[in-house]
Amino acid sequence: MSQNKTAYFAGGCFWCTEAIFSRLKGILSVKPGYAGGQMVNPNYEDVSTSQTGHVETIKVEYDPAIISYNDLLSVFFSTHDPTALNRQGNDVGEQYRSMILYVNEEQKKQVEDYIAKLTEEKVFKNPIVTEIKPLDKFYEAEAYHEDYYEKHNHQPYCLLVINPKLKKLKEHYQHLLKN
Repeated sequence: MSQNKTAYFAGGCFWCTEAIFSRLKGILSVKPGYAGGQMVNPNYEDVSTSQTGHVETIKVEYDPAIISYNDLLSVFFSTHDPTALNRQGNDVGEQYRSMILYVNEEQKKQVEDYIAKLTEEKVFKNPIVTEIKPLDKFYEAEAYHEDYYEKHNHQPYCLLVINPKLKKLKEHYQHLLKN
């Protein structure tokens, strides 16, 4: 029996990343929150000022017997723009920057190796700006952010921003999706 593991990803708005990762096989939970900054116990309004250093982050608990960390990295790098500095599409500010927060040296090495491979293969036209940092503290977001897409998929943001990402996920990662 495998031990469940945890990964932390920031790839723009956590509504998007939560909607993506929650559809993958082997994912036990996805929690939106804030990490990577200095402020203690930030809230959405604090983080939205781009003054806390925090990014909108998801905490992903997964079963490595079903889905690998490398698979998670593949999905992460292909469902947002890791070359955009402090933004994803129309979401602008340092709270939307691309970041992976690692929990151990093994994760750090896997991330560095994965980015090196993407760079070597010239997968992206521009340099990857994804930050790689050790996780210090993760602060869960307010309850109204959890399962946002599931509760509000008719909202314009969901239709215009999240739906195209989910379409891409289905096209490229059908083998990793829950039934």
